[in-house]
Amino acid sequence: MYQVETYEIEGWEDAETGLLIAENDEWVLVKHIPVDFVIDGYRLYKKEYITRRAAVKKESQIAKVLELKGITLEQPNNFEFADTLHLLKWCEQEFGLFEFQDEDDSELFYGKINAIEDNLLVIDMIHSDGTIEPEYEYDFDINEIRVITFLTDYFISIQLLMNYVQNQ
Repeated sequence: MYQVETYEIEGWEDAETGLLIAENDEWVLVKHIPVDFVIDGYRLYKKEYITRRAAVKKESQIAKVLELKGITLEQPNNFEFADTLHLLKWCEQEFGLFEFQDEDDSELFYGKINAIEDNLLVIDMIHSDGTIEPEYEYDFDINEIRVITFLTDYFISIQLLMNYVQNQ
């Protein structure tokens, strides 16, 4: 059964929509629907930051279209739910990088783990041109991470650029 839901995230202006794949006590895994009937990668929403979760008429129509298109409800290869840090490590191991968002919905952060100090994450930031900035100047509170994203078109593009730059 296809279930499309809209999620309102604490501190974010716009709601997010996704095709529900799986969930546990801490996270919801969806195929991300950025607009209408388009699927673009996966998103993990941290449940403690979901302020509202709904599936109404609009979402049921999207679900029907995705079902008619034959979109699969499979989890990504080797995926297992874990805490935030272990999910970031899984992304980095599987794809060479991770993407996350915190309380600011207008910023995406691409990176690799540089260090963990107490509950602060220090990353090597991956820029949109594929270059890596070691020890990015901002430390992230792991508990503030609201969304982890992977395998979107943009994510794959950054991954390709990063690999290209590293091999030059």
